Amino acid sequence: MQEPLTHSYLPADTTRPVLDLTIGEVLRGAASTAPDRLALVEIAPPGAALSGADRTDRTWTYAELLDDAEQAASWLAARFAPGEHIAVWAPNIPEWVILQYGAALAGLVLVTVNPALRDAELEHVLSQSGAVGLLLTDSFRETDMAAAVERIGPRLPRLRERVSFTGWLTEVRGTAPSPLPRIDPGAAAQIQYTSGTTGTPKGAVLHHRGLVSNATFVAARAGFSRDGVWGSALPLFHTAGCDLTVLGVATATGTLVLVQVFQPTLVLEALQKWRATFFAGVPAMLTALLNHPTFDSYDLSACATVLSGGDRVPPELVEETERRFDARFSTLYGQTELSPSVTQTGPDDSTQDKLHTAGRPLWQVEVKITGPAGADPLPVGEPGEICARGYQVMLGYHDLPEATAQTIDRDGWLHTGDLGVMDYRGYVTVTGRLKDMIIRGGENIYPAEIEAALGTHPRVRQAAVLGLPDPAWGEQVAAVINATDPDDPPTAAELHDHLRAALAPHKTPRHWYLADTIPANAMGKIQKFLLRRQICDGRLKPLP
Repeated sequence: MQEPLTHSYLPADTTRPVLDLTIGEVLRGAASTAPDRLALVEIAPPGAALSGADRTDRTWTYAELLDDAEQAASWLAARFAPGEHIAVWAPNIPEWVILQYGAALAGLVLVTVNPALRDAELEHVLSQSGAVGLLLTDSFRETDMAAAVERIGPRLPRLRERVSFTGWLTEVRGTAPSPLPRIDPGAAAQIQYTSGTTGTPKGAVLHHRGLVSNATFVAARAGFSRDGVWGSALPLFHTAGCDLTVLGVATATGTLVLVQVFQPTLVLEALQKWRATFFAGVPAMLTALLNHPTFDSYDLSACATVLSGGDRVPPELVEETERRFDARFSTLYGQTELSPSVTQTGPDDSTQDKLHTAGRPLWQVEVKITGPAGADPLPVGEPGEICARGYQVMLGYHDLPEATAQTIDRDGWLHTGDLGVMDYRGYVTVTGRLKDMIIRGGENIYPAEIEAALGTHPRVRQAAVLGLPDPAWGEQVAAVINATDPDDPPTAAELHDHLRAALAPHKTPRHWYLADTIPANAMGKIQKFLLRRQICDGRLKPLP
């Protein structure tokens, strides 16, 4: 039994080995072990296929998926050299997964691109990443993606290949096999752009070993059973989609039920039809499913575990999910730069731990909580910055050595920029972002604490708390709320009194604003830099 910790440092648990495998080797291993096992199921809304396929309910066994991936690798190898960067700009279609495996087998670095990006954002990612090729869907959600690429193409001299997914798989299947390179598990596999909660996304270079091992550990901690069925609408462009989900399923020779776009009815129907044993989604997705008017009419009895993370998971959401899904809950915490998960609760953890912590560190990673002055861990229970070191740390930010050095110190510790506390057992609670911390008159104020208190008010649907410059105090606390009834929002005085009953006076916001929506990225993380910009531009209405 572990001795109680006195300081916020937990050494790596080495009882599970790091997997010295590439992404391509994961698929080859699954196809060797269970060639006839159903590997991938396509779920799409009614309508024409985004890839031009003749149907939108396609399925692949592991043998079939490996055949397509190896031919995709040969197709890629005829056009690109090992180590080159190619980008994918598309929603959750099976061709995305085939490309992911094919790129890995061909020794290419896959740059994953959010299909919601606009011209300037897309140009930044393609230019900064050094992408020489781009595969894309022609359109998605009324956005003409092909036209966007035509507009920015002349400003991207290194981008020599632009390929539509329309008809791509047919062309791939007609490609003659060719010799493929041997890939080092420590080599770069992907460039994933950070979520952009600060407005400055950077490309984290992630390696095969880190992605494969982390996905395997998350699936194991969550209790995903061998040959289980994993339902997901998590976006493939994010590590949670293409790595934790795609690779986590494959290492267990499970079935991935891939939902093209998150629509509650589409997801619920898929979980019911395919008897999903496991569902993964960010908190906003879970909330939407539980609020679906006919949620209780679906047969979700096969679902044993629900996994969530990416943003704070409210305790009441954990409780409601376990009750109404009749399943156990697993919460994870991490960030892109860490491939991406660091801590996780298991389904068998206590109710209190599942409600109020992000769990213990996963295998093979060291975690500590440090103060602003140095590298030494703080006493248990004291808040500080969460730092991690181990197999999963990114190789660096692409072409940004100074930013890399600011994030990974000389001893190999990655400083997450997240605030948290560790208890005597090693369980971690995330309390906010270091950059979000408000310093008012020398007092450190943590927005997450205030947001949680505001979330208990019956007339507040969602709240975001941030600091605004103040000449006398340095910063003042401001709150932006999304009301349950936009036509009858709570008053600032009402919310002030609500908070004063729960929190110290200096934590009560001085400024109050009303927003129709609170901006968030694809993983549900609030983008406070956009709110700050909206406040400064006068676009948010003050609460009465």
